[in-house]
Amino acid sequence: MTQDKYQSVWIVMPAFNAAKTLERTFNEIPSEIRKNILLVDDCSTDDTVLLAKKLGILVIEHSKNRGYGANQKTCYKAALSKGAEVIVMLHPDNQYDSRVTTIMADLVMLGNSDVVLGSRIRNRKDALNGGMPLWKYLLNRLSTLVENIALGQNLGDFHSGFRAYSRKVLETVPYLENSDDFGFDQEFLIQCVFFNFRLGDIPVPSRYFDNSSSINFPRSLNYGRVAISALVQFYLNRIGVGAGKLFKNRANN
Repeated sequence: MTQDKYQSVWIVMPAFNAAKTLERTFNEIPSEIRKNILLVDDCSTDDTVLLAKKLGILVIEHSKNRGYGANQKTCYKAALSKGAEVIVMLHPDNQYDSRVTTIMADLVMLGNSDVVLGSRIRNRKDALNGGMPLWKYLLNRLSTLVENIALGQNLGDFHSGFRAYSRKVLETVPYLENSDDFGFDQEFLIQCVFFNFRLGDIPVPSRYFDNSSSINFPRSLNYGRVAISALVQFYLNRIGVGAGKLFKNRANN
């Protein structure tokens, strides 16, 4: 593999107080795909920005904390403006094994999938031994089962924050209409299914520790509420009853 192969691949990092884990995450990214990295800082109170610049990462700073979903919106708009053909979203908290970034990008570039997710749950033992809280594991299994059935998919982990997208996906899905909070991810996948993009995944061991970004139980319930609302809108639009803004093709606007 050469750097030229990945010249149109951008890795985007939505960051908030990631100074303790950013360098480790960065160093695990294969060198051949490390050329184009963008970090959007959501008004961190630590040295995330200084460290990112020291590592040679392109940084965009939010002047106030706008939320996880809003951070991703900035990430994708910026990556598209840089000419990215494949965008990999990687959390800088080192929860995901960034060594597989090239594999995810390859699957999109080969046309095998339009969206590739890193599945943290190969089996129950690995997930729990990796530190995933039991309540989070159980909610993940239940919601992933429901969403797979409802959307006709076969993903191992519907809630992974390690994802690769083709440019066409981001030019089609109206992600700017999505939640500015954690519900963004679920809305995005449901939108991808609505627009008939192909979703796939690869195994990525879960690594939970003190510095990992994670939402608590109450926010998880709200996250679920957003997902249910998006599913309802999905079916209403499929049968021609709804006209929600979540499912208006960006390319046609």
